[in-house]
Amino acid sequence: MSDPMVIVGAGQAGLQLAESLRAEGWQGPIRLIGAETHAPYHRPPLSKAWLLGEAVEAQITIRGPEFFARKGLELETGTRVVAIDRAARTITFADGRVEVWAGLALTTGAAARRLSMPGAELAGVLTLRDLDDASRLHGRLVPGARLVVIGAGFIGLEVAAAAVKREVEVTVIEAASRPMARVVSEPISAFYTDLHARNGVRIVTDAAVTGLIGDAMGHVRSVATSAGEFPADLVLVGVGAVARDDLAAAAGLACDRGIVVDACARTSDPAIVAAGDCTVRRRVDGSLVRLESVQNAVEQAKSAAAALMGRDRPFEATPWFWSDQYGVKLQMVGTSAGHDHMRLRGDPGEGRFSIFYWRDGRLIGVDSVDRAQDHLAARKILDRGLDLAPEAVADPAVDLGAFARG
Repeated sequence: MSDPMVIVGAGQAGLQLAESLRAEGWQGPIRLIGAETHAPYHRPPLSKAWLLGEAVEAQITIRGPEFFARKGLELETGTRVVAIDRAARTITFADGRVEVWAGLALTTGAAARRLSMPGAELAGVLTLRDLDDASRLHGRLVPGARLVVIGAGFIGLEVAAAAVKREVEVTVIEAASRPMARVVSEPISAFYTDLHARNGVRIVTDAAVTGLIGDAMGHVRSVATSAGEFPADLVLVGVGAVARDDLAAAAGLACDRGIVVDACARTSDPAIVAAGDCTVRRRVDGSLVRLESVQNAVEQAKSAAAALMGRDRPFEATPWFWSDQYGVKLQMVGTSAGHDHMRLRGDPGEGRFSIFYWRDGRLIGVDSVDRAQDHLAARKILDRGLDLAPEAVADPAVDLGAFARG
């Protein structure tokens, strides 16, 4: 029997990579090794349906045991890999086992960024990155509890939307001047600020957290900020994520706030690939981009599987993302950063609209609120590099879907 293809990390990217290896024609063993005790699962529901009690583990599990058996995939959960020997082509487990590999893929994901300030280790201060985190948080969202969310990004706002539905008193603290400032434009931020206010969530901006204050029992009781002190029975820290690249770095692979890969998901060692939230991709111009999304995990994993089979399958599609808050879907493709012109399509007053962004006469991104047809058309337009005039966007009679199809 041939040596196995080994995938370290059993999340969305790792599972997709295993499936793609079979699709690419690999007939030998495939080992999928995960540090978590759960089979691969969908993460987006964790900050929404899971917190609302509307999902159980079986519903978010991506593939059942029969799939692994049918595809001949070996899944080992609750297992940590602690070292990679590139020369010997082996990995070492925390329990001391050593295994060889024919090809190695790293899909180790990312960890929640933690605060480094007084009180950060108090009881009741939580993060949300995996299923166990979500279960802990779900159990503490009880009516009347006071939740302070630090960070008005996607995770923070999605948790706020779920928590207030469970009759929790929610305050969101954001250091920037508006919510989701890194990823959306001011009109989108304003719409979501109003949406949260109408649902009873208080968002405090321009407020830097200076410390977390505990009671005599070591449990958090308030959050100190530059805008004052906010009482809290529970604190969620939602200030981003850090790529889990320590295993790769210790093995001598190039890392820069993530495992550096090319468009085909190859690392600095051509025998090793990486995909998903643990990576940072080097563009043709030499710059680095790090994306955290389902699309990136899935497509990069397909590229990585092809690379292990000696084929090039570059992933260069326009990135897209989404967020669900109060049943309102925000879908983003491309970027609004650096735009010099924008056009509105639809009516924000009705809660269904899109904003299109141009820079130097070229469309660079589109944000859509409950207008899926605009989002789908925009993805095709941006991927194909079509020249879309602002006047066409503003005219509701123009069929963007037909334009995208050419």
